[in-house]
Amino acid sequence: MATIVLPFPKEDETINDRDDLLTSDLFTKLSPALKECAEKNRHLLEYLHMVPVSQVGIPEYHSELSRNLGDAKTPNLIYPVGNGIFIHIMVDFQDSRNHYIQIEPTSTMDIDSLLLEVEENCIENGDRLTEFDTEGNREKQLIDYISQVTTQEDEPKSGFLDKYAGLLGKKKDRFIKSRVTPRELAGVIYLFVRDKVRLGILEPLMCDPYIEDIGCSGLGQLYIEHKIFGSLKSTITFYTLDELDQFVLRLAEQIQKPVNYRAPICDATLPDGSRINIVFGRDLSKRGSNFSIRKFSGVPLSIFDLVTFGTLNYDMLAYLSLVVSHGMNVFVAGESASGKTALLNAVTTFIHPLAKIITIEDTPELQVPHQNWIREVVSSSKAAGEGANVTTFDLLRAALRQRPNEIMVGEIRGPEGNVAFQAMQTGHAVMATFHASTVEKLIQRLTSSPISVPRTYIDNLNVAIMMSTVKLPNGKLGRRVTDIAEIVGFDSETQSFSIVAAFHWDPEVDQFEFGGYMSSFVLEHKIAPKMGIPNQKKQLIYAEVEKRAKLLRRLHQEQGITGFYEILEVLAKAQKEGLF
Repeated sequence: MATIVLPFPKEDETINDRDDLLTSDLFTKLSPALKECAEKNRHLLEYLHMVPVSQVGIPEYHSELSRNLGDAKTPNLIYPVGNGIFIHIMVDFQDSRNHYIQIEPTSTMDIDSLLLEVEENCIENGDRLTEFDTEGNREKQLIDYISQVTTQEDEPKSGFLDKYAGLLGKKKDRFIKSRVTPRELAGVIYLFVRDKVRLGILEPLMCDPYIEDIGCSGLGQLYIEHKIFGSLKSTITFYTLDELDQFVLRLAEQIQKPVNYRAPICDATLPDGSRINIVFGRDLSKRGSNFSIRKFSGVPLSIFDLVTFGTLNYDMLAYLSLVVSHGMNVFVAGESASGKTALLNAVTTFIHPLAKIITIEDTPELQVPHQNWIREVVSSSKAAGEGANVTTFDLLRAALRQRPNEIMVGEIRGPEGNVAFQAMQTGHAVMATFHASTVEKLIQRLTSSPISVPRTYIDNLNVAIMMSTVKLPNGKLGRRVTDIAEIVGFDSETQSFSIVAAFHWDPEVDQFEFGGYMSSFVLEHKIAPKMGIPNQKKQLIYAEVEKRAKLLRRLHQEQGITGFYEILEVLAKAQKEGLF
């Protein structure tokens, strides 16, 4: 199995007892917040005494992270992620990637032999233990088993154990096999639940809300994409191909998507909604089996979160609010991990709150704040003797019969693109993500096989939002809407498309230019008529953009509204009052 390898030597001698640690010179130098936390969590206190503070200094403690922490050139901080788990971000002076160190309740304990003993006790007493209910609360049942095959020695309780106090119950004497201290019991419970119910050694990473991606490229360390600190290397390491294969097989079985040499590739959704891809075996991947987990965010980023990150500005939000609320067809395009789905999620708050929305995806990632939302997911399973495959193409065709106000497609990549354009032709509003680096490449892919949309249909796509991960003037990487383009039409004589650049990102100053001001085709010829603005006064639409931009800025900056669901509620009230 995987091994945790600390980036500094681990002391060979036994760590001093808790009282000695509390009176140590290091403890007196901790910040009040870190001191309080270390006092309550012995494993954190012990870990701090292992850190080479003479080289990197004493870590700062943050209960929550702010984005400006990512500007630190030599980061050295600790933050909690729940369940007794802490994360240490520590500079590596020898590498461009810094360290991501997970501090678990068992990080400073050696209880491997005790774990084996407790597991053997459970097996030995299997005929007397309550039969395990795979459909029941697996965590509670495991804790109950452990409580029946252990007895506690007298010792001050571990803070981590308090969480399970109500579940441990009264032990039955006939099941007592192993004598454990409260801290050892807490460690056994933690590891049993972590490894048998959750994702094992990956659990701390899955608990961390600041992680975007977890990647295993084969033998060696796991790599992490962190929302604040960028690319980091974890302490989780695979040394042999066999242990890597074993871990991947166990991971696939745990998510009930087993892989083998005949079916070595797996795409699945984890219980928390995160997306996982597994490639098993050395025939396909020469460095060994690999996997990638794209973390799921419980609450999507809001439009104001994106403004805070610099992804776009208030003028662009005002423009998109008019585009989306008036049923324009929109594609969000860009390379992988450029933020396409995050942006598509965020702008759903501009869809009318009474609208009926259908989302169609391979893997469920889109989140819509509206109540009348139908969420449809592609099925690739095949029952014996039946063709149970349901494709994006099938779901999109079915959606046309359900009278939706908005159809959202997680990603268009094949023949379903043709159906999407047919939906646009019949008056259905469609939004989707698409892999393309420029507007020209977007059109080229749409009109080529296997999508093969006729060129004369392309102008049904009103707006293309181009996103990219770019290098900012400060040298850091960031996600930006690089262009918002309006597709006006196709000239059959010149075989060319007429495109208006509504917004463009200036990489030199990291600002956005409203190139479509007073020349936007979509605003003047598509939206203004829908708002009752006569043709001779069509430029009044720009005053509406300015009004909306001011309102959005005020909601965000003055009233402090940022929540994904909160924004829809506020905008719905503003619509009723005729303010938006």
